Amino acid sequence: MSRIGNRAIEIPKGVSISIKPQAIEVKGPKGTLTVKRHEAVEIKEEKGQLVFTRSGNTTPEKAAHGLMRALTNNLITGVTKGFERTLEINGVGYRAEVKGSNIMLTLGYSHPIEYKLPEGVAAKVDKNNLILSGMDKQALGAAAAKLRSFRAPEPYKGKGVKYAEEKIIRKAGKAAGKASRPW
Repeated sequence: MSRIGNRAIEIPKGVSISIKPQAIEVKGPKGTLTVKRHEAVEIKEEKGQLVFTRSGNTTPEKAAHGLMRALTNNLITGVTKGFERTLEINGVGYRAEVKGSNIMLTLGYSHPIEYKLPEGVAAKVDKNNLILSGMDKQALGAAAAKLRSFRAPEPYKGKGVKYAEEKIIRKAGKAAGKASRPW
């Protein structure tokens, strides 16, 4: 039984939802988002809530039940509040600057890296933090993962691009190994 799929979603004021045979479209104050619909999940609007039911009890149908509810909830949150992801840039000389829809990253390579942000994702720089925001959670997460992949944090000094909430497990260097030798 899908616990997430069984929960109904409250439809906030100012949000209109159109349920089509192939997709769900959500319109709100920030814009419009669409997600493809799974054929095993039926979606109904009842008393200002969205209710999700599945056609059977097989494992893929159970998985699709919770997935459709989560994706639809992300659409509603995106068009009302939006999403935000913060990346920290750590390292001497490492920095980022935003030029329109492009981000210029200086990450210790011989040349700066230019990354074009996907449609609907905006960025701003605050000291060593790069703040990405947008209404599409999937596009925002993909952009953050791509930016992190340019210089993932290393375990010795922690230099690189990391998520703000990410904890880097630090390793001891060569000196720590020599100091523990008994001879």
